[in-house]
Amino acid sequence: MKPLLSLIRRLFLGAALFACAHAWAASSDLRAAQDTQLQQGLERVVREQGLQGEVSSGHLSLALVDVTPGREPRLAMLNGDRMMYAASMPKLAILLGAFVEAEAGRLSLDPFHLQAMTNMIRRSSNEDATRVLKWVGGERLIDILESARFKFYDPNGAGGLWVGKAYDNAPAYRRDPVRNLSHGATAFQVARLYYLLENNLLFSPVLTAQMKEVLSKPEIHHKFVAGLADRPGVQIFRKSGTWKDTHADSALVEFGDRRYIMVGIAEHRDGGEWLRKLAVPMHDLVTASATR
Repeated sequence: MKPLLSLIRRLFLGAALFACAHAWAASSDLRAAQDTQLQQGLERVVREQGLQGEVSSGHLSLALVDVTPGREPRLAMLNGDRMMYAASMPKLAILLGAFVEAEAGRLSLDPFHLQAMTNMIRRSSNEDATRVLKWVGGERLIDILESARFKFYDPNGAGGLWVGKAYDNAPAYRRDPVRNLSHGATAFQVARLYYLLENNLLFSPVLTAQMKEVLSKPEIHHKFVAGLADRPGVQIFRKSGTWKDTHADSALVEFGDRRYIMVGIAEHRDGGEWLRKLAVPMHDLVTASATR
């Protein structure tokens, strides 16, 4: 009996250590997942699209992360830490803030509040974005983004996700310290948000599922969504942004047993078309390399 109990204890301990190791690996810095093969592939995709000049000039930033379950994450990026104006894409940060307040019991995730969040994300409603931001609080959101828990914005480094202005005619209440932007983002930090979400490292599984539901079923069919229409069977969790010559898009994509994240921010009148054309080769790059 004693040898059997000893074996059971060893098996239990081994399972616990494996679970802890898996959780540690998933929560460790995404930068450690930089992958040479994926990086070279992303650079090749950009060259083939004739966009290497736009990357060199800083007018295009990209991040691509393979998060296929059962595999180590792989990261590639170009200008990934470049702080850029990102139009409506930082509404992702407002959504994050709303779920933080819901987790703390200060905001109800009832149909009324969830509908406003859904309109903010799927339709990019500025009215609802302003409403949800007021529920969270502008300064409170900045505290969340800069917190030790999330680290989505570093005022002394590359920056990250930033919302310092409501999506209305009111002036900015606080511009970001890195580039003086009202609504900004780096491709890396946006990708990191999706990465943590996909690994249940932002919130509990229940809140994660609710947040993913808000991000699902995009109602604006351009950029990445339009590009991936050529790849039937994809499921997209997404937030984009457009303002004048700024075109941004971000997506967590599920395709069969594959999972990946892609983020793009472009400062050019043709930037939306760039992102549309990049969607399929970036998709094929991840799915083909995952197969290999």
